[in-house]
Amino acid sequence: MRICVLALAGFGLAACSPSEDSAPDLIDALTALCGQSFEGQVTSDDPRDADFASQQLVIHVRACEADVVRVPFHVGEDRSRVWVFTRQADGGVELKHNHRHEDGEQDALSMYGGRTVGAASGTALDFPADQFSKDLFEREGIPDSMQNTWSVSITDTAYIYELNRPNRHFRAEFDLTTPVDTPPAAWGDEEL
Repeated sequence: MRICVLALAGFGLAACSPSEDSAPDLIDALTALCGQSFEGQVTSDDPRDADFASQQLVIHVRACEADVVRVPFHVGEDRSRVWVFTRQADGGVELKHNHRHEDGEQDALSMYGGRTVGAASGTALDFPADQFSKDLFEREGIPDSMQNTWSVSITDTAYIYELNRPNRHFRAEFDLTTPVDTPPAAWGDEEL
C-alpha cells in the first residue's frame, strides 16, 4: 500500500511515498530467507547447460547484513560460486559473482556482475554488466559476455536467476516452499 497526497489541486499531480508496509526490496526479501537453503533446477533449454541441468542445484542464503547478502550457489559437489548482493547508497543494488577454487583462492574469472540502473525497487531486478566485468571478459577472451544482463527475482514460491545476452539464455528456479538441508560452506567462504 502506498500513501499518496494530492498536490497542486487542479493539475492532477500526486506525490507518493512508501508506507511502512510497502513491498520489500530484493535485499529485504533475501534477508527474510537468511539461513535457509533451497533446491532448484535449470528451466531454460540451452544445450550448453546440460552439465548444470544434470546436477543437484542448491542455494544457501548464508550471510545477511543490513546492506549485503551472500548466497552460495552449489552445482553438485562444486561449491565455487557465491552471489553477493549489495545495496548501494543511491538505492541501487549490485550483484557480484565471487568464484573460488577448492583451496579458497580466487578464480581468474571472479567478481564480475553489474548493478541496477538507478534506484532499485521490488523483488525483480536486472543487472547489466558493469565496466569492471566488461574489462574482465575482454581480458579473459570471452567478449560475448560483455553483453550479459543477469536477472534475479523472488516470488512467494521461487527464487529465479537468469543470464541473458544475444543468443544466450540461462534460467534456474529454486523452490522456496520447501527448505532443504544446509550444504557445506562455499569454497573460500567458510569463515562466515
